Amino acid sequence: MSADLKKAAVTGYPVAQSRSPLVHGYWLKKHGIEGDYSKLEVSPDTAENFFRHFGASGLVGANVTVPHKEIAAAACDQLDDAAKTMGAANTLWLDNAGKLCGANTDGLGFLGNLDQLAPGWDKSSGKALVLGAGGAARAVVWALLSRNFTAVYIINRTYEKAQKIADEFGSKTIASEWDNLGKLLGEVDLLVNTTSLGMTGKSPLQIDLSPLSKSALVTDIVYVPLQTDLLKQAAARGNPTVDGLGMLLHQAVPGFEKWFGVRPEVDDELRNLILKDLGVDA
Repeated sequence: MSADLKKAAVTGYPVAQSRSPLVHGYWLKKHGIEGDYSKLEVSPDTAENFFRHFGASGLVGANVTVPHKEIAAAACDQLDDAAKTMGAANTLWLDNAGKLCGANTDGLGFLGNLDQLAPGWDKSSGKALVLGAGGAARAVVWALLSRNFTAVYIINRTYEKAQKIADEFGSKTIASEWDNLGKLLGEVDLLVNTTSLGMTGKSPLQIDLSPLSKSALVTDIVYVPLQTDLLKQAAARGNPTVDGLGMLLHQAVPGFEKWFGVRPEVDDELRNLILKDLGVDA
């Protein structure tokens, strides 16, 4: 392999399950770029040193997955606004001066998915309800506020975690108890599940959607199964729905552009490639 070949990787612990090499490998081939994208497992006890001395890795950049996003952000010389806000970076690159730069593209991935599969979804910029209070929920809240939603409600089984996000993002974010779910469903234009409930191997997400307006968009960041019970229930009653696979694909776009100099597109061929690898029935 040529020494000047641009190399990037997905880093985390573990990374064996990552589909990122498939995504970036597809784009490298499609655009005829002689580059390399691989998996690089970084153990927790070596992560801080690895990211602090990223320039010695031989990589031009990397994706960062759990549990290293916060460590990676702390090691960066520069962060984009989303990474600063969330204290976590999932995309790294070295600038021309060799400084380590970081971004959090999860929110952009969420927006890109909805923009592609539900054009005009944010025209009303009304009220949204986010289920969950983990890292993905933070990214989704950031994304919705960037599109000027007037209120973003956050519900989590542990209320304190929802309140923590609400406190960080300001007056348009409102934490609420799970018992208030029915009432809030009747007020919102968008419902987002960011929990792992409904994922293959996890407990189901059991909620009654009857108070929800049939014009409200329902989306789930879970993509295995592609059509979760939440999405099936919403579609059966006539709500527009968007599955979670596109978030995974769109969040990868900015990194590829930084590393290899071409802004790729998320097309049906890529989507079908990943679905086939996941063994998911489209």
